[in-house]
Amino acid sequence: MPAVRSVFLSDIHLGTRACKAERLVDFLREYPAQYLYLVGDVVDFWAMRRGIYWSAAQNTVVQKILRRARHGERVIFIPGNHDEALREYVGAAFGDITLHAEYVHQTADGRRFLLIHGDEFDEVTRHHRWVALLGDAAYGALVRANVVWAWVRRRMGRPGYWSLAGHVKRKVKKALEFMYGFEDAVMRSVRERGLDGIICGHIHWAAIKEVDGLTYANCGDWVDSCTAIVEHLDGRLELVDWNREIAPPPPPQAPRRLLEPLPPEVELADVLHRADGIL
Repeated sequence: MPAVRSVFLSDIHLGTRACKAERLVDFLREYPAQYLYLVGDVVDFWAMRRGIYWSAAQNTVVQKILRRARHGERVIFIPGNHDEALREYVGAAFGDITLHAEYVHQTADGRRFLLIHGDEFDEVTRHHRWVALLGDAAYGALVRANVVWAWVRRRMGRPGYWSLAGHVKRKVKKALEFMYGFEDAVMRSVRERGLDGIICGHIHWAAIKEVDGLTYANCGDWVDSCTAIVEHLDGRLELVDWNREIAPPPPPQAPRRLLEPLPPEVELADVLHRADGIL
């Protein structure tokens, strides 16, 4: 069981069929920590207006988070745009969980990171809500299609996880422009505040990278990529890809038969005849 100092999660989207709650339960079991940060879109109130799906595994996610808070782990919840109704309660505490609009986390090695969901830097979400809702519905359809595709891959014996939604993001120019524009905007804010980096969510695109001496970290999501950021005891940040952590190893391949060593008196025709029988 890895010993980490902090765990950062975002875009869990509880209340939807797309939420990979079973995988998140396994991840939480494997990564106890001193700090647990929920960086927005933990509950998807947008999708729940269209219909609520709440599984037993999603109940278990909530129970595990509450139990960690009761047992002394510091749990901080930063609402996002999908659970923006909770922003009215910023500054309050629900049991042992406190709500913040944003937060500054200091790592074990002394670096200071802004924790924020990230929709504040998304011009579409802020000024064109209907477009954001339409895009959310389209993304949800992609994720549901990916469930079918994953089943087909398993039936075909294909190992590993392949994301249809991620593939579309990588191929669509506008999506790439949006993600890079988002990163530029959040890094400008970090630089203006004199901080060392940012840990955010919102765009469902997990990453850790250095940008002009500052650190950009995005937690990803738990509807498709199943990723999180963890801080190790020495302050080092790591991106955990849980889909890859739990992926079964590829099936072993049968070893190729090798030609047995031949005595020098064997003729070339005999060698070719034996090779033809093997190949």
